[in-house]
Amino acid sequence: MTTIAVRARIFGHVQGVAFRAWTQTEAEKHGLAGWVRNEPDGSVQTLVIGPSSQVAAMVRALHQGPPAAQVTNVETDTVEPDTEIVGFEIAG
Repeated sequence: MTTIAVRARIFGHVQGVAFRAWTQTEAEKHGLAGWVRNEPDGSVQTLVIGPSSQVAAMVRALHQGPPAAQVTNVETDTVEPDTEIVGFEIAG
């Protein structure tokens, strides 16, 4: 099992629609570690760490988001996994 990390930035109507709480729930369902936070420009940024298949499933889910969200774009970068991050938290 290969552990990977992806940092994603989600654009659209993604703040004020429970996107962070939804992301935390989805990440926990997929057994992922990381964090999610609102950005000053109105986007949401998240870091997801875990098995490559589960990270890929999470990235696909981010393109939809919770029911009230309107995702217009998701930018992703593969980054070095931080093995010290345990669990998934809402960081801001």
